[in-house]
Amino acid sequence: MITNILISCLAAASAGIFAWLFFLKMYEKMAYYKSTVEEITTNKFSELFLFVNISTYFYYYITALFFFPIVTAVLSGDISIGIIVFLAILFSPYMILTSMIRKRQKKFEKQLPDALIMVAGSIRSGSSLPIALDNLIKESEPPLSQEFGLYVRERKLGLDRDTAFKNLERRMPIEDLSISLSAIRISTEVGGDLAQSLELLAETLRKKLTMEGKIESLTSQGKLQGIVMSSLPLFLIVCLMKLEPDAMGQMFTTKIGWMVLVTVLCMQAVGYMVIRKITTINV
Repeated sequence: MITNILISCLAAASAGIFAWLFFLKMYEKMAYYKSTVEEITTNKFSELFLFVNISTYFYYYITALFFFPIVTAVLSGDISIGIIVFLAILFSPYMILTSMIRKRQKKFEKQLPDALIMVAGSIRSGSSLPIALDNLIKESEPPLSQEFGLYVRERKLGLDRDTAFKNLERRMPIEDLSISLSAIRISTEVGGDLAQSLELLAETLRKKLTMEGKIESLTSQGKLQGIVMSSLPLFLIVCLMKLEPDAMGQMFTTKIGWMVLVTVLCMQAVGYMVIRKITTINV
């Protein structure tokens, strides 16, 4: 009797120690993950000129990451739906942030030709390049005014021009901006009519944007067809699983069924990538 009690106590103590060590390890991993996510997300948001306290929303995100998939799986009775919800919540912050950055860069790219024309006009009226940039910041809208405003502040704090240009290119990795900054750098170092160079460059960039818009409108139908044709077999699989669960269940319970499923997924992925490659045209 005493031996059984001692064994039970030792087992309970061992389980408690293991649970405590596991909790400490998980807490350490969670703290590291939290700090990494906060650092990356804060840097990305600062580039968007959005200053948000990520620590406030981190635990809400972790709670939603596990709460909603479990509730969805319990209510629907299908664990696969819970897994889909889990993956959607897991990758949604990255996708949203990437979309915001892409939209910001696209808007900056559209604003750039008009900005070059404005700077060229200020230079032709007798203003220097710093004064022309100050006027550009006052007259422009975000994100262009924000990015060039940060460039001007860096210059006033004593940062040299090339370093400030590199920081601007790092925040806005756009080919048109790199060409524009190179034109400004060459004109100020070698000499020449900077206003005329900026006007010619603005006209070229405007024609380039027009051509890209035409190409995007012509290839948008092909991109949509690629998405529809790639998702259609998956949609049919879900529908057939609801209509004929016994027949479709063999795809997930037999070796041949898994081979067919993997083959279908691989072929759909390859087909989608081929369509995206065909409809993606770089100007």
